Order: sequence, then structure tokens, then C-alpha cells
Amino acid sequence: MPSRTTLAATTAAALLALAAPMAFADQAPRPAAQAAAWDTDRAAAAHTADPGSVTASGSENGATGPGAAADGDGVTRWSSNFADDAWIRVDLGSVIRISQVTLDWEAAYGKKYALEVSRNGTDWTTFYTEDDGTGGSVTAHTYPQEVTGRYVRMRGIQRATAWGYSLYSFKVYGGEPAPASTTRANLALNHPAYGNLYQHAGNSPAFVTDGGWPADLKADQSRWSSDWNADRWVGVDLGATSRIDTVDLYWEAAYAVDYRIQVSDDNRTWRTVYQPSAADVAARRADVKAPGEAAGRHDTVTLPTPATGRYIRMLGVERRSFYNPAPATAQFGYSLYEFQVWGTGGSANATYPALPKDPGGTYRTTFFDDFTGSGLDRSKWRVVRTGTEMGPVNGESQAYVDSTNNIRTENGSLVLNAKYCKGCTSTRNGTFDFTSGRVDTNTKFDFTYGKVSARMKLPVGDGYWPAFWMLGSNVDDPTVSWPGSGETDIMENIGYGDWTSSALHGPGYSADGNIGKQQTYPNGGRADAWHTYGVEWTAEGMTFTVDDQVVQRTSRQKLESTRGQWVYDHNQYVILNLALGGAYPAGWNKVTAPYWGLPQSSVDRIAQGGIKAEIDWVKVEQKK
Repeated sequence: MPSRTTLAATTAAALLALAAPMAFADQAPRPAAQAAAWDTDRAAAAHTADPGSVTASGSENGATGPGAAADGDGVTRWSSNFADDAWIRVDLGSVIRISQVTLDWEAAYGKKYALEVSRNGTDWTTFYTEDDGTGGSVTAHTYPQEVTGRYVRMRGIQRATAWGYSLYSFKVYGGEPAPASTTRANLALNHPAYGNLYQHAGNSPAFVTDGGWPADLKADQSRWSSDWNADRWVGVDLGATSRIDTVDLYWEAAYAVDYRIQVSDDNRTWRTVYQPSAADVAARRADVKAPGEAAGRHDTVTLPTPATGRYIRMLGVERRSFYNPAPATAQFGYSLYEFQVWGTGGSANATYPALPKDPGGTYRTTFFDDFTGSGLDRSKWRVVRTGTEMGPVNGESQAYVDSTNNIRTENGSLVLNAKYCKGCTSTRNGTFDFTSGRVDTNTKFDFTYGKVSARMKLPVGDGYWPAFWMLGSNVDDPTVSWPGSGETDIMENIGYGDWTSSALHGPGYSADGNIGKQQTYPNGGRADAWHTYGVEWTAEGMTFTVDDQVVQRTSRQKLESTRGQWVYDHNQYVILNLALGGAYPAGWNKVTAPYWGLPQSSVDRIAQGGIKAEIDWVKVEQKK
């Protein structure tokens, strides 16, 4: 799939009025090419049918008119008039479900802009916003938003340069949803598709109904790919009750050895209408090849008895194994190019539900601890121990223990203290030279949405890794695990005095590929002074702050359009810890000895005492 980035909020009604074209809701569709292929650039097809279908607010000159962005030539370009609110739009000729839009920017790119859709050319809905554009090639996937329309436009908000906006290509992909049918047809074509955890934005469930698959069933194109678990599913909303007789599944090499076809009337209660025979499962299980040699397969499933239902899904039971290398086996998720559903009924009116909105309301404090008691309040906090509540992670050198040497209250603050003693701490995970403290609110206070903040003072020195963060409360569920649970890093510091970082981890954006930002303290500020770190977590996104100044803003719309699944719509819990060494510090300080990410100078300081993270207070506020 092409590379992907993001977009920015719509603003003034004046801009909409300026950009609105002369069009009417009852305008007849133009004749369109029949059954456009799944990989057809619909903007280029519209331009070929009628060059006048691509229009703009203006152009720099006659050689850079709007049609040059949709002519299929990656060298020609549209260059706008020199105005922040310049726009380009394409009339696709008919209403389609839009799956993705790609912008290939020239050097004069948009810093802030919006992608919008309209059925009538007058009333526009934003489906993708960019507030920190960097140019290049940007693909905005629409899943899981409902984006149907005849017109698509890029509306500029702020230019990155003194020039106008300049696009080599403005590409639009999608297709017409299958209508209700009284004759046998593929009722799933371009219909809404759903699933549980998937790998990233380029492998979302939407691809299983776009009508396309590579002929060799091997290429990385147009496919849904689940995460690495066996109980994953993908399904389709047919729009209305349907009579289904056959299902065609076009698998990539990572196919299901065993699976179920299920139908539902309400998308909640499911009835199994097909499962492979034991002999079929055995044959599929025996087909073991290295990933580079393996190909997909086409399953035509004729139901023993035609089934009725509005919703249909494939529920995975067992994944294929790959011989890679001998004698080990490797298993991936399920990977499906296309899910065709043959029968009668259905409706083109099936739609994706609207994304959740922040309901508004007044914040009130629902959790607070200022650590003024004589010890840790265990009605609010759980002490986490290595070898009991958790195992070693990230290559870190410490064992977390339950000791007042490592976790205590002092002068109205929580102190997480690091200790060194060569070979002194044994756990079932091994022997450790360091101990430290980690506490969380799991099982004490798990919550969804709110403002979360803490006032903290951090140790400075190579490899010291204090953190204030949250994990999804379902992280210990083996059918979810990390990163499907979601992780919200409100503050991390790896020993540098002048900066901290914030980040989000989830499917398709975890570990080094997280969605994160660094912040440098203004005016010579230091991590070893008191600062307040926070996040406002809503159904629409995350806003991270340091001393009440915004340092990272990530919207749900932008995240899902460009990176992967939003997994922050369920409970999380708060964590405070002080780690020593490990992957994140080592990635910066390049230290490998005497401990990964932790040099001897930092070990000496721990041995001398005084390496600690201090927390003045922690607060959670939620809306009524």
C-alpha cells in the first residue's frame, strides 16, 4: 500500500461558501465505465470521461490547471492560486463508497488541509484532517468511517510555503455498493465490513469487499489481515435480510485451516451455517510451506442449506502454519483478499456507524492521591512485582519488588527508588542486580475517558527510565494482549535532562513505530525539577500536555486513517514506574555494557543512592 499521513479540522463556513461548486442534488450522474476494477483511480477515470470534472479555486498558470492532478501522469501537476483556502475537487460522476484517497504532493504542500466528501457538491463532510503535514505521498483510508459521495475535494487551510498548494496526483478509490437484488448476485460488494483486531490501516476489514484480489493470490494487495491470534473474524453488513447460498473466500497464504461461516440478524447473535470437514481441515493443516513459497487459496463454500440473515462473517478457529525454518513453525494472522456473498436480498443502504463524539459535560475528580499518608494507600494502588504480576520486559535490568526501600511516601510524595546489589534479588524469572518500584491502579481504579495528570520530579542520567502511563485493562486477556490492549504513554524520560516524550501504542503503531512526540522544556527547564504531565483522553482523540502546554494531539480519525485501529474505547489503568536500562534508553545512548542502556557511571550513582522518581500527586477527572 502507499505511504499514509493525516489531516486537519474543518473551519469557517466562509471557506465552505467560497469553495462550494455550482451543483444540485438532483444532478443526473454521468455515464460511467461499467464495473470499475477495485484498483481503478476513480478521479482519473472521471477526468478521462470528462476533463471538466476536475475543478479548483484557481491555478498558478494555464499549465498547472486542476486536471493535471487527475490525468494519470505523475509528472504534471496542479498548482493552486496563492491562498490558504485554495481547493481542488473531482466530480466522480456517481455516488460511490470511497475507500481511500491519495495525495502526491510537490514541494509546495499543505501544512493543514481537509479531505471532504459530498453527494450534491454543496454540502460537505470532512473525513480526514491534517494539522501537521509534511508533504510526500499521503494515503487516507476511510475505514471505519462512512464516506459515500459523488464529489471529493481537498480544501486547504494553511500552506507550508509561500507558494500555493501543488499536487502531482489526486487519486480516489472505491466503488458502488451492491444494491438489493432479486436475482443471484454478490451482495457484499463495496458494503461495510467489520472485524476485531487487524494489523494496520492498509489491512483493514474494508478490503474484503472492494472487489479485488491479485491473480496469483500472493501479492500484498487489497487484503484484510488480522493480528496474530486464532480467534479473529471478519464480516459484512449486507444491508437487509438476505438469502445466502454460497460464499467465496479468496485467501492470501495465511489462510484459515479451520473456520466457521456464521450469519446473524442483529450483529450480536450468530448461527454457524458452515464449517470445513475433518478431512478438509487435515489436508489444509498438512499444507506447510515457507512463507516465501506459500500461496493463497480460493474456497467456494456452497452452504448445505441456504441461510438467511443480514450479517455474515468468517470466524477463524485455526491458523495455517509455515515451515520457517526447520523444525520450527511460524504462524501469522488470517489474511483474506475478498469475501463474496452470493444470494438475493440485501440493500445498498448499509452504512458504517458514525464515529463516537465527546458528549460534553463538566469534569469532576474521580481519583486523587497526594501521598500524604504514612505509606502507599493500597486501596488505590497495586504494587507490581517481577515474577508475580509481571515478567521482565524491554530488556530492562531491574526487578520490581514490594519493599519500602523501593516504594515509600516521603514529605508528601510517592518515591520510587532504585537500588543496586550484585546478584541479590532472585525471582522465578532469574536473578537481578537492581531493584525498583512499580505501582498501578489495576483492579483498584480502571476507567474510560478523562483527564489524567501527575506532578513529578525525575532522575537525570543515562538509562534511568521513569514513566507515567496507562495500559488497556484487557492486556492480560490472551485473546487481546499487547498492543491490542492499547498503551498510552503520558510521560517517559530516558535520563536526558531537557526532554520527555509521549506516545500511543496499538495495532500497527507499536514499539519503535509508535505515534509519539518529544517535548523540550522551554527556557532551560529540566526533568529533575517539578513538572505536571497530563493527557486528555476522549472518544475523539488524545491531547498530551506538559505544564498545561499541548505537546501532542492525535485524533482518532487521523490515527485510523493512516496508522491502525483505535483501541482506546475501553478501560485503562494508571501506571507509575522507574525502570533501569532497556530498549528505549539503549536506542538513544547506544550503551551495551555493563547493562543494556545503562552505563557504569549510572550504575555507580544507583549504588551510591538517591536515584529516584518523585510523584507529588496523581489525579483523574471525568465528565459527568
